[in-house]
Amino acid sequence: MADGVRLNKYIADSGLCSRRKADELIAAGRIAVNGAAAVPGMRVLPGDRVFYGERELTRTEENILLLFHKPAGIVCTAEPREKNNVIAYINYPSRIYPIGRLDKDSTGLLLLTNRGDFFNDIMKAREFHEKEYVVTVNKPVTEDFLQAMAAGVYLSELDTTTRPCKVWKTGERAFHIILTQGLNRQIRRMCGELSYRVDSLQRIRIMNLELGDLPVGAYRPITVEEKAALEAGLGKKLW
Repeated sequence: MADGVRLNKYIADSGLCSRRKADELIAAGRIAVNGAAAVPGMRVLPGDRVFYGERELTRTEENILLLFHKPAGIVCTAEPREKNNVIAYINYPSRIYPIGRLDKDSTGLLLLTNRGDFFNDIMKAREFHEKEYVVTVNKPVTEDFLQAMAAGVYLSELDTTTRPCKVWKTGERAFHIILTQGLNRQIRRMCGELSYRVDSLQRIRIMNLELGDLPVGAYRPITVEEKAALEAGLGKKLW
C-alpha cells in the first residue's frame, strides 16, 4: 500500500460495507481520516487512521468468500435491529456481509464475504452473470406459461420488462429458471403477473458456484477450484 489505497476500497476491505455504500458514507461526512472529515476520492496512506464514528476501521488481510444454504425466514441483511438477520444467524468469527439478496421466504445459495468489491463484480445486472433457481407453483405449469416467462414478463409494480431467460418444466407444478438480472422479488413478481403463486423458491447456483448437497443452515468456504472458475468467469483475479 505504498501509494495508498482508495478510501472506499479500504472501507470495503474492513468489512463495514460495499464500496458503493462506503461512497455514500464518505459523502455524508460519516467517515474521518486522521481526525478530519474524509472527502470522496481520497487515498489512505500507511499510518493513516480511518474511523466510522468512534469505530476505527482496519483493512483485513484475510479474504473470505462463503457459500451458505439460507433457510426460510432468515433476512439477507447485516442490520442488527433485524432479529432474523443472516449475520447473527451464521455468527461467523470475522466481519462479513451478504452479496445480493434472497427474500425472506426463499431458500438456497447465498454468498457472504468481507470483500466489498465482490458485490459489484458478481451481482451487477449488466454483467449478465447466471443465477439458477428451482421453483414450485400453485397450479400446473403450462407451455404458454413457460414461453411467457422465457420471453420476458412486464412487471407492473416496477414498470419494467424482465430480460429473456432460460426456463424449463421439471414437474407438474415445478420449473427451473436461469436469470441474468436480480430485480426485487423478480421470480415471484413474474409468476404473479401470469396468475401463478410461488409456493417454494430455491437458488441453486450463482455463476459456477453450486448449492449442491450443502445442508440447510450450513456454510463452507469457496474451494480453490471454484475460485479459479469464478475468476475465469469474472475475467479478473479475486485476490
